[in-house]
Amino acid sequence: MKGVIDIMTRAMRHPVTPLQPVLARAFAVALTVALFLALGGQPGSAQDRPASFADLAESVSPAVVNITTSTTVASRSGPTPEAPGPGFPEGSPFEDFFRDFFDREDRPRQSQALGSGFVISDDGFIVTNNHVIDGADEILIEFFDGLELPAETVGTDPDTDLALLKVEHDSPLPNVPWGDSESARVGDWVIAVGNPLGQGFSVSAGIISARGRALQGNFDDYIQTDAAINRGNSGGPLFNMEGEVIGVNTAILSPTGGSIGIGFAMSSNVAVGVIEQLREFGSTRRGWLGVRIQDMTPEMADAIGLDEARGAMVTDVMEGPSLEAGMQTGDVILSFDGGDVRDTRQLVRRVAGTGVGETVDVVVFRDGEEVTLGVTLGQRELAGIASPGPDGTMPDDAPEPSASLMGMTLEPLTDALREELGLGANISGLVVREVDPDSDAARKDVRPGDVITEAGQSPVTSVADLRERALDAREAGRRSLLILLRRDGDPRFVALGIEDVADDG
Repeated sequence: MKGVIDIMTRAMRHPVTPLQPVLARAFAVALTVALFLALGGQPGSAQDRPASFADLAESVSPAVVNITTSTTVASRSGPTPEAPGPGFPEGSPFEDFFRDFFDREDRPRQSQALGSGFVISDDGFIVTNNHVIDGADEILIEFFDGLELPAETVGTDPDTDLALLKVEHDSPLPNVPWGDSESARVGDWVIAVGNPLGQGFSVSAGIISARGRALQGNFDDYIQTDAAINRGNSGGPLFNMEGEVIGVNTAILSPTGGSIGIGFAMSSNVAVGVIEQLREFGSTRRGWLGVRIQDMTPEMADAIGLDEARGAMVTDVMEGPSLEAGMQTGDVILSFDGGDVRDTRQLVRRVAGTGVGETVDVVVFRDGEEVTLGVTLGQRELAGIASPGPDGTMPDDAPEPSASLMGMTLEPLTDALREELGLGANISGLVVREVDPDSDAARKDVRPGDVITEAGQSPVTSVADLRERALDAREAGRRSLLILLRRDGDPRFVALGIEDVADDG
């Protein structure tokens, strides 16, 4: 840096001829720009950083509310014939004392909780978290200007921890619009508004730290932010710089219970669909394909000839929409309703957000080709859990002796084995008796008691079947074989290496 300053100083001090002034000034300007960038300057950075959040906070705060809930807590039980309590002689002064004590303890108590929310329509619909109002007997809404109104619960969705409330008021209420969380970028400014720790209305600012976070649920799509979120902020809005709600503040990651800069808000693109359903039906009505799925791995993709690990592998097809549309176990769902499928989480969210009864195009990869199926979605909340039986045939009555292949000791299923393992009569395949701890099967978490029902997307009922599938895959230039196994009734695909499979068995 000193060298740059010295060069610029020397250039400005050096005597110049009449032909040199323009070149000297240009050189000085260039060096000044270089110095600015070297010191960390970025053109336009001053314009990108807001001078104040005051105007934004002032415009959105009237639509943000404090929520107080009251819940009746059951009393602790006093003496009963089964638990008579302390025994004192009749007429003892202690008898009256403990009777009064237990009478007080038997009275129901009121427990209060605090949270936040925001108004989404001038007729009084309010969004918050389900855990804020769960089990509440009474819900009181306090507005920014001090107005207090009782609220009724319209509907809740524990899966996304969202709830919709309704208040009645003679005048239109201030409200805020939803924004598009998909257009938000990591590094964008956001503000969180709510009622942290019961201290009243409060605003905190930060940036989007990450997107697409999953905590526990199947439908999770959280925005991570370093804007301070504390207890009491739950259910409050996360705003972009246009004053649009792009998230519902829900959780924090903290060893102390206070903000350490890791907060999570359910994305608006999930919340909008849920809230619309709660508003219309009072409950959610999520789309349902009727399949079990798992993420693809590079080994699985290689085993079936797919160019890369993408999409969602179908491990089971249940009675319902997909079975009726012709979907099969082993299909890889590459596209749903015109959008590429990256993984299982993305597919689950897209299906859930699609209307019940809608017919959508689902593109699957099958036998080296893409096949388009028209699936009319069912309703997840009404779906059964029953699994269909496999297409494989039953093994011969004369059991084949156990044999080792691909690091596993295998034995065809018999009636006795089905009874031993608690399997239905419609299950066919090979039981894994032992697994070589140094094998690829052990590394892929294949365990004794697992049942292999398919290999290379075809049923197997003997070790010879499995060997033939492995040799066919190797002849096709593949390094692994895709097998379908069941453990405790749940299906799962695993790609196992086939380099060591011998032709002679």
